[in-house]
Order: sequence, then C-alpha cells, then structure tokens
Amino acid sequence: MRVLRALTVAAAACAAIGLSAPFASANQDPGGRGGNGGGNGNGPSNISVNPYSVHQGSTMQVSAAGCGHGGTVASPGNFPPANLSAGSIGFATVRVFNHASPGHHTLSVKCNDSNLVATHRFTILEGNPSQGGIGGSFGPSTAETAIGAGLVGAAALGAGAHVVRRRRPLRSRA
Repeated sequence: MRVLRALTVAAAACAAIGLSAPFASANQDPGGRGGNGGGNGNGPSNISVNPYSVHQGSTMQVSAAGCGHGGTVASPGNFPPANLSAGSIGFATVRVFNHASPGHHTLSVKCNDSNLVATHRFTILEGNPSQGGIGGSFGPSTAETAIGAGLVGAAALGAGAHVVRRRRPLRSRA
C-alpha cells in the first residue's frame, strides 16, 4: 500500500513538472529574433510580443520598456496602430487583420517623448484562430458521448470489482 502511494505522488509530481514546462518557455523569443532599441532609457527597449506566432484575426500583446509617457505600436498592413500604455513597462494589445499576409513581419514601437523607433519581429500564421470563449455552445458529438459513456461504465465495473474483491467477512468480538 505504501508503494502505491509513493508511486502516485511521484506520478503527480512528474505530471506537474511536465505540464508546467510549456508555460515556462511560452514567452521566449525563438532564436533571439527581433530588435530591441537603445537600452539607455532614451527610447523604447526590451520589446516583446506574446505570442510570437499569431494567427490571422487574433490578438497579441506587445510590451516595451523606456516609454514612460506611452507610445505607439504599428505594423502597416498587419494591424492598426495601437497606443502603448504609460509606465516603466508599457503594454498594448493589437488585433491582426483577417487579411494580413502570413509570414515573418516587423512591428515598430515609438515613444511619445522620443524620436527613436525600435522594431521587433513576429510571425503571422495562416488560418483562423481557435474558437476560444464560446463556452459550451458546441455540444459533444455522438462518438464523444459514446466514448464517455463507455469510460463511465468501465469505471463503475472496476469499482464494483474492487469492492467485491476487498470485502471481508464480519467477525464478531465475543
């Protein structure tokens, strides 16, 4: 019984580590592509996009340091200009046009209080984005319902077999 508990804990720990690895690397810029403007605080620097690869019609978040009074993010033909928020790190959310051409593109960031412009590369993927946020408007298919019913039935049979196998006769204490 102790071995089973130890194996269960070890499996849960491995699953947690394995599932967290993609999230830890999701914000990295593949291959170090993209420019970061002058890092001396006189203009935009440390520009990042999340996600790096985005489908036509979906959104991405752009962040940049060095624009204390805000700025503008632009990529002509790919998305309309967006305002970068003020602060030590500014953020802007942009929506890529549905008709934007797939491939590698460059966006530019310009601070309101500086003439310097910094650029960063990103990738537009062909096709529609995922159907996120529709919250249950699509029901399960017949095959999914059958598979689910089969799994529930198998679980019930397994639990019943376990209970019958583990049943012990009552002993009277006399």
